[in-house]
Amino acid sequence: MTDSSAVNREHWDSLAPVHARSADYGFERFHADPAHLSQVVQFDRPRLGDISGLRVVHLQCHIGTDTLSLHRLGARVSGLDLSPASLAEARKLAAGTGADIDYHEANVYDAVDVFGPEVFDLVYTGVGALCWLPRIAQWAEVVARLLRPGGRLFVREGHPMLWGLDDEAERAWPKYDYFEHAEPLVFSDAATYVETEEPLRTTTSHSWNHSLGEIVTALLDQGLALTGLTEHDSVPWNALPHEMAVSGNGEWRLRENPRRLAASYTLQARRPE
Repeated sequence: MTDSSAVNREHWDSLAPVHARSADYGFERFHADPAHLSQVVQFDRPRLGDISGLRVVHLQCHIGTDTLSLHRLGARVSGLDLSPASLAEARKLAAGTGADIDYHEANVYDAVDVFGPEVFDLVYTGVGALCWLPRIAQWAEVVARLLRPGGRLFVREGHPMLWGLDDEAERAWPKYDYFEHAEPLVFSDAATYVETEEPLRTTTSHSWNHSLGEIVTALLDQGLALTGLTEHDSVPWNALPHEMAVSGNGEWRLRENPRRLAASYTLQARRPE
């Protein structure tokens, strides 16, 4: 049986240096401007509210641009990711910008073993994270255990409606399961979601979809209270190259009638006091 976690670790180890050198992630902007925030965090800043002084963990943090952005909003931040190459880039960015962020290498399902229970005021998960997890119920259990009483979960993620579409078709059409499935979707793609001419060392990845209902239900089953769910017609990358165009805020949406597609969502939930 193939170890999907090992496959994805190798995949993200390959992507990390390519992404760190890409203009899309914009490491140079973080170095040049101490107030610069990632597009993902900037998009949700009104929903995030004041997080200064909060103890925050960014799960599946990749190369740390969103993690650094949360730090710049005044939070005390830790990052966790399974890819050592991604964490090397994240640590380099933090050190180069004078940010005190501690990073830890682990599978997200092992986060409580790394940090302990009831440690965080805010658990944050950014775009393109949940699709790498085979079991959403286990993720929800980890989130609930990490949060202090009264703590909050904040997720911005690609919509499962989008994940089900064929992104290579001239006209996007449902191709993949909308609901959670046991066996991973196996992709082998020589390209990545940022502009780069660098070849990828590893191209195979394993992913899963989880319906919006499954995600919400998994959190409710852990006793969390849903406090916000906003669906958006845009995503921060060109998810459907034949049908999307970039807008003024750097988000991508359908060229024609973007209201046809829920492309991403922002979800918030709170652990009761």
